[in-house]
Amino acid sequence: MLVHICCSVDSHYFLEKLREDFPNEKLIGFFYDPNIHPYSEYKLRFLDVKYSCELLGIELIEGPYDVEAWLELVKGLENEPEKGDRCTVCFDTRLEVSGKKAIELGCKSFTTSLLISPKKSQEKIEIIGQKLAIKYDLKFIFKDYRVGNGMELQGKAVKENQLYRQNYCGCLFGITAQRIQQEKLLDEMISPINNQILPESIEERIALYELRSQLSKENKEFKIIKQRFLNYRLLNGFVTINKKVIPSYFLPYSTLKNKKTAGIIEYTIENISYLNRDEVKVISLSSFNILANQNFKTIYELMYHKLSFEEELKIREKILNNPFDLSCVIILENTPTSKIEISLDSMVFDDIKEKIIDL
Repeated sequence: MLVHICCSVDSHYFLEKLREDFPNEKLIGFFYDPNIHPYSEYKLRFLDVKYSCELLGIELIEGPYDVEAWLELVKGLENEPEKGDRCTVCFDTRLEVSGKKAIELGCKSFTTSLLISPKKSQEKIEIIGQKLAIKYDLKFIFKDYRVGNGMELQGKAVKENQLYRQNYCGCLFGITAQRIQQEKLLDEMISPINNQILPESIEERIALYELRSQLSKENKEFKIIKQRFLNYRLLNGFVTINKKVIPSYFLPYSTLKNKKTAGIIEYTIENISYLNRDEVKVISLSSFNILANQNFKTIYELMYHKLSFEEELKIREKILNNPFDLSCVIILENTPTSKIEISLDSMVFDDIKEKIIDL
């Protein structure tokens, strides 16, 4: 039996129940989800499904990430609500490809873990599945494992196996509407130009769940816990002198009250220059190199040869000697002697991230 898999949260318990109900069937997992955005989130969900299937001893096949074709299929349906026509097209596509894969592998039946998702229409999925079963001479297995305490047992399986519990369906259009309604930053679509791994980014989660998989293989005991913390995102920032933008680099947790300011260097103490307005600090690239034990020749080199976020925080602490200071700290190639104008759009916000601890 081919089992289309959307994510480990839905598939783990679903696969366990299928194995109970069909003990004589060989289950083959098929991860086909070109709707998931961005690609890093797709990688994370596949990583987690792979981990889940390894725990269950079930073979897993990865389908193509043909996202361009998927976007073409849902064109014009971008503003449809969840469970609307865009979702129907998405189900059609994923189940159609799954049906073809079942035939290719010689399977006689197929199903999908979408059936257990509380945010998906079982009625729509069953209609699509039965139509495809007739079309391809297959049997579509419809099982409602939500009934009774199914959702409670599903949640228990996720918690016990420390699986990745995503907080959005996966679709670009779905998450956009969701974040607007929540009045939250669409953080999943933000990635620095230097590919620095940011706190509570998808990339940080990938590293965490890769570590989880490795510790599990080594039979080491661990626990994934949650932490509440103040997160930070630089949305954009630049410095101008005489209306000309000059190379600049902003350290993490740099903020400006009104997003813009202008002034001159009032004084310099221990290689830290202080603007005469808005608590702005400026250090030269040479001074930064000493603090960071680096040898960057230009600001552009600093931009594209990233330090880690944690390393930058340590440098900021050396400069300010105060972990709660939200002053704007800018690195320039040379300390300016004339008036500078600064534009900075950044966010400091309450957030939650996961961490692995040894037991």
